Amino acid sequence: MEKQIKNNPKIMNAWALYDWANSVYSLVITSTIFPIYYSTLTTAYKKKEFIASSGLWKEVPVPHMIKIMGTAYEPAALFSFSLTLSFLIVVIISPILSSLADTIGNKKSFLQFFCYLGATSCMGLAMFTSINNVFLGLLFSVTASVGFWGSLVFYNSFLPDIATPDKQDALSAKGYVYGYIGSVILLVICLLLIQVVAKTPHETAIYTRITFLLTGAWWFGFSQYTFKHLPQFGLIKDNLPKDLVLLNYKNIFKKHEEHGGFFEVFKDNIAFYTDIAKESFRELFKVGNDLFKNRNLKFFLSSFFFYSVGMQTIFLMATLFGTSEIFTREEDQYKLIITILVIQIVAIFGALAFSKLSKMIGNKNVISIAVFIWIVCCLSAYFLNKENPRVELQFYVLAGFIGLVMGGLQAMSRSTYSKLLPEDSMDNTTYFSFYDVLEKIAIILGSLIFGVVIQKFHNMHYAFIGMSGFFAIGLVLIRFLKTKREVLE
Repeated sequence: MEKQIKNNPKIMNAWALYDWANSVYSLVITSTIFPIYYSTLTTAYKKKEFIASSGLWKEVPVPHMIKIMGTAYEPAALFSFSLTLSFLIVVIISPILSSLADTIGNKKSFLQFFCYLGATSCMGLAMFTSINNVFLGLLFSVTASVGFWGSLVFYNSFLPDIATPDKQDALSAKGYVYGYIGSVILLVICLLLIQVVAKTPHETAIYTRITFLLTGAWWFGFSQYTFKHLPQFGLIKDNLPKDLVLLNYKNIFKKHEEHGGFFEVFKDNIAFYTDIAKESFRELFKVGNDLFKNRNLKFFLSSFFFYSVGMQTIFLMATLFGTSEIFTREEDQYKLIITILVIQIVAIFGALAFSKLSKMIGNKNVISIAVFIWIVCCLSAYFLNKENPRVELQFYVLAGFIGLVMGGLQAMSRSTYSKLLPEDSMDNTTYFSFYDVLEKIAIILGSLIFGVVIQKFHNMHYAFIGMSGFFAIGLVLIRFLKTKREVLE
């Protein structure tokens, strides 16, 4: 079975295609159209400010403060806090579910569940129409985020199952490349609808909501190829009791006379799940102990956590930064979307270049270079001044460098961790849940810092200093990684 699964071109392509399917959420919903749409609906009015250095008047959006239990919140801060909530949910449930998936052997089923949750939530965002139902928009934003990040726990864990270590760098990069290309294609389609087909502001709002429907349909539709060819891993039918009520809603309406009646079957189900839960927690603690006993995994995960605080937070908040600090006029927001498109295209070459560079100088050195560039980018973002007449050009240059390291660092992090894991382990989902949980805790911390800074100082620039500090700690820790050349190079 292993010979048929590992390095099988059809299976590897099917795995990589899930990046094509789900990355549209990351670009359309997280990075571009939804944040701009959210910012537009939560803007009360715009005021004009005179910029002395350029001699021009600029329109500055004034947010509609959102009250919760008597406290007024900035919409951007509330958006950041809602994302924090979604990551907290993933952090709590993913280790348990991943251990359960390893025990039963049905991680593809969990991947499907989170995929469908995310896709339907994207479509649900179309019901967010004004400031009056902003909490509905935030609810679907949270569930879409849970679906996206929850599915990645199980998706990433397939990498060591389907590819040998010498193929994992290239396959990981291939997945990200597919994701960047697919998301760019859908974003271009969405922009044509919003910028070309729509003729009035009312039509623009309608077509924007249509793009949310398209994103969910794209994610749902293209993932079917992945689910068709990706192996299940584990003989689930041999492990599950017959007429399992809690996994098949159709069985609820059966009498189950041949098994002692409905309540007898239901009782057996509860006993089965109790045993599975106990086994899952034993598995969870076993893998956790193994992780922190391994010096390389301990240093890599520590480094990964710190640089993920900066990287993932900037991914999530970059568009809000662009609309608030750089492209404040509504007619200039197309420049921000074009910038993000360029970042995605540059990221394709970045992922491929860093994959090839890893063969020459090793994963550890490639990650170090990428993290150092991120530090430079953060410090440069802090010094961006909207009163500078050349601020847009500076922003474009900064975006180019971010695009270069964005894909490379993500792809190299995933494949490096995969190489460090015990070969042919049956606990890969649980191992990767720790990887993904650390990433989510990093995002929780980062988005919380960003939200608090916005709420307290009404300025995003200060947060970039903090992010650069996290990158610096990650850079120091990755240098302590001691690896054999044949493992990480």
